[in-house]
Amino acid sequence: MAIAVLEALDNARTQWYHVTAIMIAGMGFFTDAYDLFCISTISKLLGRLYFYHPGSQKPGKLPKNVNNLVTGVALVGTLAGQLFFGWLGDKLGRKKVYGVTLVLMVICAICSGLSLGSSPHAVMGTLCFFRFWLGFGIGGDYPLSATIMSEYANKKTRGAFIAAVFAMQGVGIIFAGLVSMVVSKIFLMNDNAPAYKGDDFQNVLSTQPQADFMWRTVLMLGALPAILTFYWRMKMPETGRYTALIRGKADQAAMDMGQVLDIEIDADQDQLAQFKAANNYTLLSQEFWTRHGRHLIGTTTTWFLLDIAFYSQNLTQKDIFPAIGLIKKELQMNALQEVYETSRAMFIIALFGTFPGYWFTVALIEKLGRFIIQLVGFFMMSMFMLIIGLKYDYLKEENHKLFALLYGLTFFFANFGPNSTTFVLPAELFPTRVRSTCHAISAASGKAGAMIGAFGIQSYTLSGNPKKIRRAMLILAATNMIGFFCTFLVSETKGRSLEEISGEDGGESGNRTTSIAAGRLSFSRQQGNRRPSDAVQGQ
Repeated sequence: MAIAVLEALDNARTQWYHVTAIMIAGMGFFTDAYDLFCISTISKLLGRLYFYHPGSQKPGKLPKNVNNLVTGVALVGTLAGQLFFGWLGDKLGRKKVYGVTLVLMVICAICSGLSLGSSPHAVMGTLCFFRFWLGFGIGGDYPLSATIMSEYANKKTRGAFIAAVFAMQGVGIIFAGLVSMVVSKIFLMNDNAPAYKGDDFQNVLSTQPQADFMWRTVLMLGALPAILTFYWRMKMPETGRYTALIRGKADQAAMDMGQVLDIEIDADQDQLAQFKAANNYTLLSQEFWTRHGRHLIGTTTTWFLLDIAFYSQNLTQKDIFPAIGLIKKELQMNALQEVYETSRAMFIIALFGTFPGYWFTVALIEKLGRFIIQLVGFFMMSMFMLIIGLKYDYLKEENHKLFALLYGLTFFFANFGPNSTTFVLPAELFPTRVRSTCHAISAASGKAGAMIGAFGIQSYTLSGNPKKIRRAMLILAATNMIGFFCTFLVSETKGRSLEEISGEDGGESGNRTTSIAAGRLSFSRQQGNRRPSDAVQGQ
């Protein structure tokens, strides 16, 4: 049941508009990652500024429950935003909702930096309030960006395009460390005010009052990239698949996509009516669960397990670095020096460990496939974390460089692995009518895992206790291995159209696809008069 506009999108040559779409959607993910992870660079500073006890011989530290809320409340908002905006994207359209999320991110990033209060707890409460709503806006970007990119892309490069959008998360993580490092260095280099200089922790002067401006500046700068891309995001047309298959306007879809692709496309209104009639089922229907239930369980469980490890790694770096000697102890640094040292270490790990993994996925996802990359990524993460957990004392005391290498490799295989593929697969496996919602459910499951990392795993690392850090690493190794086995619930999608994968084209759903030879071949059952060559997808 071929529809001209869908065939045109699937077979379109890669052109400048695809690159533009990647940049527009990707900048949203740059902002998302910056806003979510910059809090790790400044959370210790907040403790020094607001929770120092006069007469104490140690710097102030956020109480455990306050620390968990400050670093984790945005993840709670993200989970809620994913479910709400994902559902709304299927009901109202991808484009209509896309701009709302960006506006919310801009407002709340600025307001986070303006958090005020009459007491330390009041300041933290205000900060948590705005970071929740910041996360709510960030949450909407996940399903909408993935769905928009998957519905615009051609079938040969769709995985690489979606992965490229997500790879901007890596750039955002790098800039979270880089911006914090640069801003703290600017304050440290100001020789005009003695309080900026500080010295080793001997008294309250080691926490420079001007540092209060520093953390606010870092948070507010998160609004800048979102502001710069707002105009271009509003100029994007609705995706041709949504316009045709959900709104039923084949002529409008043909016109919009014809302008985008610079070709002439037939409307095929009669065929569209037959197509809609054959796929008119809802998320809660038995038809959906028969066709796609296994895949939804697969995408939710793998993303949940991955984010326990991924967010635990990112949010606990500030505690692990001093514990293993990668940066100085807190008593040997003033407040701004601590931000600088922590940010520099995060920047280096992100640049050489986190960032390359994303782009290895972009380069190889259409060659190796989603299944293989996810399977290998989970396995390698589990192995490296197991080694760190079992040999933690040796690595901590005698071989800091090997520790940094192993720790960096866990980031590399997270991103050249399940952190990228769990984002790509939900955008491909499900039908257009519920694609955004299913991606949102999968992503929200991931954020539930991230909350376990923020509120659970982080409690093991906060004190810097070696036994607790070792235990955290062994727990994460186990969750990654479970993710390895849950990967077998999803199927390979490369090289096929979205309608073929989901069964919307009249064939049976990809839910009955069995991955063979590590996902390199996919065999789909025949239905009706489909040619045998349509049922076998050789990679």
